[in-house]
Amino acid sequence: MLSTCIHHLKTQPPWLLFLSFTGFLTLLKPSISLLKWVFITFLRPPRNLKKSYGSWAVITGATDGIGKAFAYQLAGKGLNLILVSRDPNKLKTVWKEIQADFPNTQVKIVGFDFSGDILAGVRLLEEAIKGVDVGILINNVGITYPKAMYFHEVDEKVWMNVVKVNLEGTTRVTKAVLPGMMQRKRGTIVNIGSGAAIVVPSHPLYTIYAATKAYIDQFSRSLHVEYMQYGIHVQCQVPLYVATKMVSKVAAIERASMFTPSAEDYARAAVRRIGYEVRCTPYWAHSLQWCFARFLPDTVLDAWRLSIGIQRRGKITA
Repeated sequence: MLSTCIHHLKTQPPWLLFLSFTGFLTLLKPSISLLKWVFITFLRPPRNLKKSYGSWAVITGATDGIGKAFAYQLAGKGLNLILVSRDPNKLKTVWKEIQADFPNTQVKIVGFDFSGDILAGVRLLEEAIKGVDVGILINNVGITYPKAMYFHEVDEKVWMNVVKVNLEGTTRVTKAVLPGMMQRKRGTIVNIGSGAAIVVPSHPLYTIYAATKAYIDQFSRSLHVEYMQYGIHVQCQVPLYVATKMVSKVAAIERASMFTPSAEDYARAAVRRIGYEVRCTPYWAHSLQWCFARFLPDTVLDAWRLSIGIQRRGKITA
């Protein structure tokens, strides 16, 4: 059979063999990429986070949305939690809820207003993590504009708070947690980026927010290279729209759908990706949207994003 096939190939003209081989290679690359995506998204087993990195996780912005969902997912993996957020009452509520569902989970809470005195908040966090085997840091805290606005309309206090919370807050919390990870020679840092800075070429009417998330992406990639020699993995996760309070303000999305997961569905997918890629889009439908976006010219995506911002701005001001 094999000898017959080889003989048949030898009888074909060279140009036909060349075209056939070129076509085979053309189909091979996307086929391999598809199989790789299926494996990573659905089949690859998650890491044993407690064994790989440590028994405690720090989560910022832990009382709502993605942060709270991360807390539940990590508690379910057997990790103890240090929950960081600005509202002490919400922190206590989440603490009680988690302990009710996971009675063996130890929980510490840190009241930290990232738009207030960041240095005081960092000192409280440093006290909470002293002598604790913190193996995972989820830098989830983040804010955006209260509504879609052109840059010249944004009050200085608003955009300065976005920079302070998203950029300075993430940087200082990371700097506080890193020394312990270096000493133990293990750990993982997950920074929550945004499709606004990576998937689309621009995010008009939310310019400062998108710029701070671009910082998070480069911050993560560079940190990973710096600290992988110490056994520390740094990852930037890139969600698109998730059905949270913040997204409801930006895009008027009130409920989850196939392409807009709930915070719980997103966190479930996100935890599976911890410790693997340096940059990833954990939720399967988001990764498909990113793939489709690559086929569109930047001018088309720019016009689409601007139209959404203007539409949203008009509804709010009406």
